[in-house]
Amino acid sequence: MIRIENHLGQIQVSNAYFANLIGHAVSECFGVSGLVNSTPSQGLRALISGKDTEDKGVRVRSIGRELVIDLHITVTYGVNIAAIVKSIINKVTYTVENACGMAVSKVNVFVADMKVQ
Repeated sequence: MIRIENHLGQIQVSNAYFANLIGHAVSECFGVSGLVNSTPSQGLRALISGKDTEDKGVRVRSIGRELVIDLHITVTYGVNIAAIVKSIINKVTYTVENACGMAVSKVNVFVADMKVQ
């Protein structure tokens, strides 16, 4: 749960909302094959439930009034990774700031694997 206080009160946004919002934005980017589990707890939950977790590959933290987003992705073989990462950073930053009105200070993209399609 992300909590941010302003002069009107407190804003609370669930991690599931951010995971769905960011996951959808990342999946629309060219060259992204998918998201991969970023923490051992995500992997364990996926193993126990037998299906993907809703926060697969996404971790959102608040530092002060700004958000830091960590993404773990799989890319398509043969595409320019630097261009994909730049596109993801721009798309995720725009999507989160536009949907939530919260500033994104950093988007960290970790390329975990390459897939041949």
